[in-house]
Amino acid sequence: MAKRRPSGDGMVRKREDGRWEGRIVVGHKSNGDSIFRYLSAGSQKELLAKLHRNIEEYRDVDLREESKMPLGEWLDRWLEEYAAPSVRPSTLEGYRGYVERNIKPRLGNKPVGKITVEDIRQLYRELQEHGRQEEHPQYGYKLAGSTIRRIHGVLHEALDAAAQENLIARNPTDGIILPRKKAAPKQVLNNAQLERFMTVIQEDKVWHDFFYTELTTGLRRGEICGLKWEDFDEADGTLKVRRTVHQEKGGKLTAWDTKTAAGARTIILPPSTAELLRERKKSALTEWIFPNPLKPEQPTRPGTAYNRMKSLLKAAGLPDLRFHDLRHTFATHALTSGVDVKTLSGILGHTRSAFTLDTYTHTTGDMQRRAAEIVETFLTDIFGEELRPWEESARAVREPSA
Repeated sequence: MAKRRPSGDGMVRKREDGRWEGRIVVGHKSNGDSIFRYLSAGSQKELLAKLHRNIEEYRDVDLREESKMPLGEWLDRWLEEYAAPSVRPSTLEGYRGYVERNIKPRLGNKPVGKITVEDIRQLYRELQEHGRQEEHPQYGYKLAGSTIRRIHGVLHEALDAAAQENLIARNPTDGIILPRKKAAPKQVLNNAQLERFMTVIQEDKVWHDFFYTELTTGLRRGEICGLKWEDFDEADGTLKVRRTVHQEKGGKLTAWDTKTAAGARTIILPPSTAELLRERKKSALTEWIFPNPLKPEQPTRPGTAYNRMKSLLKAAGLPDLRFHDLRHTFATHALTSGVDVKTLSGILGHTRSAFTLDTYTHTTGDMQRRAAEIVETFLTDIFGEELRPWEESARAVREPSA
């Protein structure tokens, strides 16, 4: 059915308090009755301007009666009907937390059809300044920019669905300027530290193969825990990454496909890693390459791998790291050893090479400086002393005489 264009119904009047009032049709109830949007202004001219703007805003929109439902009710419905079938249980739990802690307390009771851009801006301002103050009224705390961006992602998706359902005319989260994301500082083991860590894991017969593979592939924690022998090609020395293991609330383990299409990938293993896995396979008793040491029928639990890494770092006298920093260690050393960004992006399972470049911009900056030195060396080899006048001219430009 074609959407009806909203229009005024001829009602423009001056109220007893001196203000002007009007209304436009923005939708229809299931019985065909009109749904009105009421507007008021201090003068007739101002009111007509408002009416015109709103008619344009609601052009080709025919809202349903459910547009009056509270935002909190719509968010609950969106979580169950839209999000639950398409995201992992752990992701859904995160969405639900943002809705219950951050969005509902401030906007949950307002009709979804009346949420404005200014409402969204005010929500983000309050979260930045006071965080979850309703849970900690004695002090409250600010939320990081990255957390605001995740909350925005949830709200944007929910209101996009509301627009598709004709509950709102436009998504009020569109065009909102978000706080900058401050990435957690990356920590990378240098050559000496990496050697110490490798020495410590060599003494751990249970975990050596796990961490050696991690440091030579840069797999995500859930990816390495989810590897099966069917993913390993002995002849070619390759590994297919096609699932990731998650630990849900309550401890249950679930295996899911990789997060993105780029995450499903085949990587060529370093010869030493391929040989390590060939030897390991000879005594394998389970489908998992790295099974749970206590329950071999299950994969290694991501949390257990994290805790063991912490113990090994402590034993080696090394800085405290996140598990993801082992991935950063692999990537940084790969780049400095000459692996190009596009190849590394494929190994890491990044969707875009530009993301890899941005993530390791400091390392690639060092590589560019070394490249410049190499260029200068071979130009000198080619041109010899003829290059010197260019260098003198360049130096004169950089260092003008007083």
